[in-house]
Amino acid sequence: MLDDRFHTYRPEDGHGLLHDPFNAIIAPRPIGWIATVDTEGVPNLAPYSFFNAFNYTPPIIGFSSIGWKDTVRNAQETGEFVWNLVTKPLVERMNLSSAAFDRLTDEFDVAGLAKIPSCRVRPPRVEASPVQFECRVTQIIQLEAASGERLKSWLTLGEVVTIHIDRSFVGQGIYETAATRPVLRAGGAGWYSEVAEASMFDLRRPSSSGAALDEGAELAVLPSTP
Repeated sequence: MLDDRFHTYRPEDGHGLLHDPFNAIIAPRPIGWIATVDTEGVPNLAPYSFFNAFNYTPPIIGFSSIGWKDTVRNAQETGEFVWNLVTKPLVERMNLSSAAFDRLTDEFDVAGLAKIPSCRVRPPRVEASPVQFECRVTQIIQLEAASGERLKSWLTLGEVVTIHIDRSFVGQGIYETAATRPVLRAGGAGWYSEVAEASMFDLRRPSSSGAALDEGAELAVLPSTP
């Protein structure tokens, strides 16, 4: 049922706006700043905005690449990658590493970033990043449409085998998310967002399903229209 309140469209027909809203709606999204090496040991560093965490135990993260790029090829051939946290002081350098360089170009050098050796995998870490995850590839999945059509996009999943956290961002045993000033992709042609202390708030899950029902019973039903 169509409703004038909503801009409704089918993606296959086009969105009818100045910029595709999909990426802006699923926002902000953490950035997968992924370091790999090829079989000859040549480093590669590239950011991916389709990135997230998918499991607690063992910890699994993943990034999706539109196109079979050097990062995916390296991850497949070596079975390893490193994720580096992008922060506000590093965002310009992250942006430089997004350019389409040839496979022999070291994006660490292009962006003026020092490397630090990993402990359990071959790809280096971004030394200036306050958090890095060393990962071993668990799956590389070519995405498919609902029709079954195989897409030119690949989801790479990896188990986090070593985590490095700058001690200055751990206070009283708690990792201080906002203190690192993480940057996230926020859609648009070039929109980004920063997690800042002022934007943080605390919200705890209901202690039980019964507690959720009791709390919900006290809420007024929101109107379907403004």
